[in-house]
Amino acid sequence: MVRNLGFYMKIGSCWLSGCLVLIALGALGGCAAGSSAGNSRGDMITDSDETESSKRARIRLELAVGYFDKGQTTIALDELKQSINADPSYYEAYNLRGLIYMRLNDLALAEESFRRALGINSKAANVQHNYGWLLCQHGRMPEAEKMFMAALANPAYGDRAKTWMTLGLCQLKDGQKASAETSLLRSYELDAGNPITGYNLAQLFFQRGEYVRSQFYVRRINNSDLANAESLWLGIKVERRLNSNEASNQLALQLKKRFAQSREAAALDRGAFDE
Repeated sequence: MVRNLGFYMKIGSCWLSGCLVLIALGALGGCAAGSSAGNSRGDMITDSDETESSKRARIRLELAVGYFDKGQTTIALDELKQSINADPSYYEAYNLRGLIYMRLNDLALAEESFRRALGINSKAANVQHNYGWLLCQHGRMPEAEKMFMAALANPAYGDRAKTWMTLGLCQLKDGQKASAETSLLRSYELDAGNPITGYNLAQLFFQRGEYVRSQFYVRRINNSDLANAESLWLGIKVERRLNSNEASNQLALQLKKRFAQSREAAALDRGAFDE
């Protein structure tokens, strides 16, 4: 089961499903600066390629990204309108428009935005990632998987670890545990420091009773400054199953000291280790 983990990301303030819309903004990343990973021409856009209209569109998009990050969606949408008016072929503007409407829970406009972006650039892997996440959120897994795999098939795509992770989380949500394990392991191979991937692998192996494998992933999180109440609580349960009482007690002290008001600390006080 995909869980919502507390406090990790600077943008979105969560680790898992609720924040992946904003994590997907990372796939927009270089586009606001004029990168064209997945560009139909295959070349990166440089200053000499920009017309005055495309420059205005890019600047307006950069402003829109800033407002989106601050949660000022109305202003961000207004900036996007001006970006699109300046250059209707600027697919990145439609990509961000889709993310904004995802935040506003407007499925129809979000989907229309991503479709418009892909109509302009059918190989835009960042758009395929974001559209895949939208489809996953609304239970359209076959279509979502098609989008994720299309993004991963693009050799120029730089966020492969993120897309493998997101695909894995969607597969977990859909009950495809074997496929989710494969996807999450692929993500971990590319980015072993991502706590979202590590936590979900640890949780998956714990549920399966593979406690040593679970211990490997959750210990890596808990031995870093990325530990939070849920990772510590999972670590406690793993160590107890392996009869590692000293390690379990150390984690319990951390949980009580750092996250005394959390539901995990309350569960620890109740001795609810099977929850």
